[in-house]
Amino acid sequence: MATFALVHGAFCGAWCWEQVRPRLEGRGHVVVAMDLPCDQPSAGCVRYAKTVIDSLAKHPEPVVLVGHSLGGLTIPLVAAARPVERMVFLAAFIPKPGQAFRDQYATEEGMFPPSPESHWPIEDKKTGLSTWPAERAIPALFTDVRDDLAQESALRLRRQSSTPHAEVCPLKSWPNVPSSYILCLDDALVGAAWARKAARERLDTKAIELPGGHMPMISRPDELAAALDACLAGEQRRTRRA
Repeated sequence: MATFALVHGAFCGAWCWEQVRPRLEGRGHVVVAMDLPCDQPSAGCVRYAKTVIDSLAKHPEPVVLVGHSLGGLTIPLVAAARPVERMVFLAAFIPKPGQAFRDQYATEEGMFPPSPESHWPIEDKKTGLSTWPAERAIPALFTDVRDDLAQESALRLRRQSSTPHAEVCPLKSWPNVPSSYILCLDDALVGAAWARKAARERLDTKAIELPGGHMPMISRPDELAAALDACLAGEQRRTRRA
């Protein structure tokens, strides 16, 4: 049994884990999910990390941190501040200490697959917040989700601040915590080839590969729960052999 802390990505909330939570709990795990303050213009990953840490106040035991998409920028900050058993990057970006994410993705080829502008979020430059209307979000995020659930999920997307893109990652060094990576082969937002390479070179792990698009917690909750369990089981096997 483990305690899983599920950290959502941009535009989302704790709601996106609703199908995965009971599947992990059914495997005997404790699950904690939280709403990050993504709709607050001044909030970046440092604030997001504090929100995660606060949500885990009743869980002093080492946790398994799962960061989806932009949540990948947050989980190393949490791992540097409290006991963590493992970080799992799910279709996620991996920050570089001392560098802003917007500078990082400008130089890392293949991180973002090409996509039509009609699928992009819409930014309000006055507020620094973006919205993602359903007609744009569905073909980007929910291509492998049945129509009614895709529409429902798209309508639950929140506004998202651009602050995490500009904030410099405050880490001085990478947390000494084992890591796993789960990539999605048909992901329209995170390049599978980039993720495969980043997992190997940055996290020293071979990525677990799932079919489908960017939101497996909605489109493939059974497969995702099994993959998360496999990340933990793999670590336990290595510990026993050691």
